[in-house]
Amino acid sequence: MTQKPKPLHSIKVDGPIPAHLARSTIEETLRTAILDGRLPCGTALRQQDLADLFGVSRMPVREALRQLEAQALLSVTTHKGAVVAPLIQEDATQTYQLRILLESEALRQSVPLLTPADHDRAAALIEELENQHDYSEIGRLNRLFHMTLYSKAANRRLLRLVEDGLNEEERFLRFNLEAMGLGKISQDDHRAMLQATIEGDVEGSVTLLVQHLNRGVEVITRYLDSPAGQSRQAKP
Repeated sequence: MTQKPKPLHSIKVDGPIPAHLARSTIEETLRTAILDGRLPCGTALRQQDLADLFGVSRMPVREALRQLEAQALLSVTTHKGAVVAPLIQEDATQTYQLRILLESEALRQSVPLLTPADHDRAAALIEELENQHDYSEIGRLNRLFHMTLYSKAANRRLLRLVEDGLNEEERFLRFNLEAMGLGKISQDDHRAMLQATIEGDVEGSVTLLVQHLNRGVEVITRYLDSPAGQSRQAKP
């Protein structure tokens, strides 16, 4: 009988890891593997298996798993321990309602403090998105664009929560964007938001953001309710 490949076998570790870099290296390696799908939803990540893989003690592994749980990339279950978290599914509306609250406040705080360099960075990301055809890259660039606009928010804990939501969306887009038939649909929204921030129009930029996120949840909900979306989400 052919053995089913183990997800951890897809992760390559080059040589011993310096002790002071162990936690950050493990965190970034696992984060990348979750985002690109090498560690699928529902994969159990056991501390001893990871310690053996990275050639470290369980302490930095435990710390890395806590960080990934805080980023909503892992969830902890009673019998499996740390498990790769599911993608946006039936709770898409609730997820986006929370994002609207958090991101609106982050944008409100950030807009008055954004610099021309921030505006240029956001504009460059829009152009990259416009010309990008790699669906996994589109999710990443979308996250970077939004975080650029929020980057000057004074509340750093708020920013961490905002990035958690964007990480969740990035994972969903990586695996579903092509099937949804999307790609460049959000660029007009992005350009309008950027222009409002350049003009220093705080409430105008927030209004545009809310409209943008509401359109996003409508598209995602419609897709998840479709036969194609239900079939795709049912796959292990």
